[in-house]
Amino acid sequence: MFQSFVVIQEGHPSASASVPDADEASISSLPQDNTTFSAALNKLRNMGFRLYPAANPEELAFYSSKADAFVLNVRTEHIGYWRAAALAVRRLPVFWWCDRQSFPSHECRLDAEIDGMLGGGMTDLEIHCAIQVGANHFFRRTEWAQEKEQLLSRLEERKRIDQAKHILTKIKGITEAEAYDFLRKQAMNERKRMADVAGSIVSVYQLLHNEEGGRKRRS
Repeated sequence: MFQSFVVIQEGHPSASASVPDADEASISSLPQDNTTFSAALNKLRNMGFRLYPAANPEELAFYSSKADAFVLNVRTEHIGYWRAAALAVRRLPVFWWCDRQSFPSHECRLDAEIDGMLGGGMTDLEIHCAIQVGANHFFRRTEWAQEKEQLLSRLEERKRIDQAKHILTKIKGITEAEAYDFLRKQAMNERKRMADVAGSIVSVYQLLHNEEGGRKRRS
């Protein structure tokens, strides 16, 4: 159950000035006193949520340990920056607050990846539902990212094993099956994973190969 949010409101000059690509025109066009969003914040507080306003990356990092999610009330072109800044300090769901300040016209584009959207026109029930849907999206996306990382890691391990097999067949004059069996037995003897043993063989071979190439160039 979500209970607290770190809130970034771009209407604050310090928040807008923190964005590298925020020019003076875009900053000056932002209302410094967004009464609509202030009313929305009061609504969230009345619903029982704790809010921690952050106007720069330092405050974002400070309050992130107390929050369950991030809420960004920033222009669409700045979502990517603040999303990256938020996730750099802690991986939490990221919601974007849509209003006239953050989405001033229908010509705006929303390209950055977010977990959900909130708005002042929502009822309490709709806000709770949107938060729940966003949380589910975040957890699914996190799980997918972990699975992708594990898959890439296994592919890299397989690559090292194949490289080591090729080196062993070349140096020892054995078959690939015999090279694989050698790696397996070596891993058992050293109580290591085959990928680690293979990585050591590849590293040593590359080091010796580079040293030999250096001697040939000098001669």
